[in-house]
Formats: sequence, C-alpha cells, structure tokens
Amino acid sequence: MAVKLTKTQKKVAYDQKLCKYLDLYNQILIVNADNVGSTQLQNVRKGLRGESVVLMGKNTMMKRSVRIHAENTGNDGFLSLIPLLVGNVGLIFTKGDLKEIKEEVAKYKIGAPARVGLVAPVDVIVPPGNTGLDPSQTSFFQVLNIPTKINRGTVEIVTPVELIKKGEKVGSSEAALLAKLGIRPFSYGLIVVSVYDNGSVFSPAVLDLTEDDLVEKFATGVSMVTTLSLAASYPTLAAAPHMFINAYKNVLAVAVESEYSYPQAEQVKEYLKDPSKFAVATATAAESAASQGDVVDTNQDKKEEAAEESEEEEALFGLFDD
Repeated sequence: MAVKLTKTQKKVAYDQKLCKYLDLYNQILIVNADNVGSTQLQNVRKGLRGESVVLMGKNTMMKRSVRIHAENTGNDGFLSLIPLLVGNVGLIFTKGDLKEIKEEVAKYKIGAPARVGLVAPVDVIVPPGNTGLDPSQTSFFQVLNIPTKINRGTVEIVTPVELIKKGEKVGSSEAALLAKLGIRPFSYGLIVVSVYDNGSVFSPAVLDLTEDDLVEKFATGVSMVTTLSLAASYPTLAAAPHMFINAYKNVLAVAVESEYSYPQAEQVKEYLKDPSKFAVATATAAESAASQGDVVDTNQDKKEEAAEESEEEEALFGLFDD
C-alpha cells in the first residue's frame, strides 16, 4: 500500500528532484505546455526516455527551488532560469543534442477542434468542395458570408474562405461550422520557447542555424567592418586589401594623366593609346583557356581508354583461370 505524502512532503520531494536534475544536466529546454493534455505529455516523456527528463510544476515552486539551489551551490547561472518561468511552462533536462531533442518534441503534436473563445494560433481557411451537409444547413454559411451552391442535394463551398485569422478569437458560429465540417484546424504540443545551456539563455531559433548561415553572417559582419573602416579611413585587416587597391588606382591615375611612369603604368598607357589591343588580349586569353580545356579533355580521354583496355585484358585472361 502506497504511503500518501503530505503537501509539505511533496514540496520537499519536488525540490530535491529539481535540484538533482540541475546538478546532473547542464542543458535545459523551457517549453510552453498550453492546451497539452496529460496523455500527450506522457507520450513525450516516453519518446525522450533515456536521454532527457521532462519536469512540470508550479512556477512559484520552481523559482524558489532554483533560487535556493543557486545560493547553496554558488552557481549564479541558474538564476537566469527564473525570468523564463512565466506562464504554463515546463523544463526538459537533457544531455543530448539540443536540436534533435527540439525536433523530437515537435513530433508529439495532436489536432484539436476550434473551441469558442480560443485565440487562433494560425489562419483557418475553409477549402472549397462538397461539405456533405443538406440544404437546411446553409444558414451557417450565410452568417459567415461563405459562398455556396446546392449540388446533388448537398451544400458545396464554391471558393476557399479565410474563416479565422491568426490572433483572433474563435466565435460560436465559426466553431459550430468547423465542427460540422469535421475540421480540426489547430494542433497543440510542447513548444520550445527558450534554451538554457551552461548559464547562457538564447532563442530556440539559434538551434536551426546551419554552417552556411554562420558563414553568411560572418561574411556580412566582415563586410560591415570593411565598409566602416574605408569610410573612416581607419586601417583594419578586412579593409587593408581594398585600401592597397584604391591607393594603387590613385597612383595609376596620376601616372596616366602625367609624365610620371613605371612599367605597369606603361602597359596601361599603351592599351589606352590603342584600344584595339584590348580585343587582341581578350581573344588570346580565350584561346589559351580553350587549349587548356582541350588538354584536360585529351588526358581524360586517354585515362578512360587505358581503363577500358585494362578491363578487356582482365576479362580475356579470366577465361583461362581455373
């Protein structure tokens, strides 16, 4: 027979469990649990079993336990969790890959009907087609300004209609119509709202960044540093190549417009005197590139021919193998 714990004993047990998880795990996903039922939450726990632990509880209890544990351990990093414990939230403690855990949690969403007074998390669009309802039900469609026609004794929606916009409350007429049509427009599950990692807190969107995204952001940052450096005439490693090129262009421009010259400038002056040489140089470069391509193709062809001959020889000698 199980011993029933008092309220105080339950609080102590919960505090010990939370503190134990804080010591064991250094990564935590803070998840929103609005409209998530107990059965659905149990399925999430089963799916994450082995590498993660889901812990729900009252915000006041969680805040108190986190604050006391931070004071006892001297780890102020835990205090960054306290501002995140707002609303109907829970904690997923994990040692696994954060992105994989986030994707695993997202799998456990279930469809839900549109209930009256509920704020729509997404736009709800009623598709065109036969509804299967008899003509006596047309009043629902007329109230909501949905164009219909009678086809073979049933109501048919003519065009798609945006019934509810994201952020709007579901009205009684909209809820009744969606119920009659058998449409469950919403889906609910645990939603990751913040990520805690060794004292740092960041948005879950960071988990979706790829190496290409990081390279792109780094390149954008370097470009901004270069632009600022050039505008302020302040030398930096990023701006140095552009500064040298711009300086060389200035020296070259002076040489072209004056009697001062040097070998590289002489070549430019020669081209400026006779622009037709530009076309000759371009054609020569094109022929050189084409000839190099032919050499590469020829070498490739020779390699392929050699490979084919080798295969033929192996096949021939293979006829006399025991």
